[in-house]
Amino acid sequence: MKSLRLSLVALVCGLLVTGAWAQPARKRVLYVGQSKGFQHDTVSYAAGTIWKLGKETGLWETYIRTDCQLITKKKLTGNAKNLNFFDVVIFYTTGELDMDEEQKADLLSFIRDDGKGFLGIHSATDTFYKWPEYGEMIGGYFDHHPWNVFEAPLIVEDPDFPGMKFLPRAFTLKDEIYQVRDFSRQRVRVLVRLDETKLDYSRPNIKRADKDFAVIWARNYGKGRVIYNGLGHTYEVWDNPDIQKMLVEHMKWLMGMIPGDATPRPRPAQ
Repeated sequence: MKSLRLSLVALVCGLLVTGAWAQPARKRVLYVGQSKGFQHDTVSYAAGTIWKLGKETGLWETYIRTDCQLITKKKLTGNAKNLNFFDVVIFYTTGELDMDEEQKADLLSFIRDDGKGFLGIHSATDTFYKWPEYGEMIGGYFDHHPWNVFEAPLIVEDPDFPGMKFLPRAFTLKDEIYQVRDFSRQRVRVLVRLDETKLDYSRPNIKRADKDFAVIWARNYGKGRVIYNGLGHTYEVWDNPDIQKMLVEHMKWLMGMIPGDATPRPRPAQ
């Protein structure tokens, strides 16, 4: 019996020394909130929310920046991290960001070749109009928000994708929803769209004749994973518990922790 106890003590000590009982290392997330166009008040609030969710779940650490210095695979001076350090890059951005051609190539390689994740929030589609490869990667570009902030009627198209089970199949959310150009369902899997039967088409600047207003979508990009989440203009959205739960599951998918089918498919029949 004494021999058994000693063996158990030795096993426990070995596990503690080797870290076998330790929590898995947290993933690392780079949040970029640089605004070179319209200034969204919620950029900082979104950063704080994502930082908080990572802290509360213990799944990731968030490094928050308002510049693009770390978006490079070059070795940086001092304690500065580069893309090799991170698992996911998040953009809540506008305009032509401060990135040279090498940085742009490094960002696409980070996703496509290294198999990492990219999350574009709200105005991330209002970014890099002069860089077509970015628009192709994220899935399209901003093309007005005809209804401004309104009670947006939303439909969950894919309740089986990570995070979507927390949302009703049909619901309303007070937010500003973008119309997107250069968008194709042949490249992405739409998770949430506006309910086209409940929209006011007398508003100016409505350009999509197909009435297909996708709001959240996912895609595989090379070895990597991309989500565009068009929500987030209002503070209330970031405080919504169901949206926060959705974001956590989206981050887990982007970090490669859970599976999720991002195969493109057509709009479901009514």
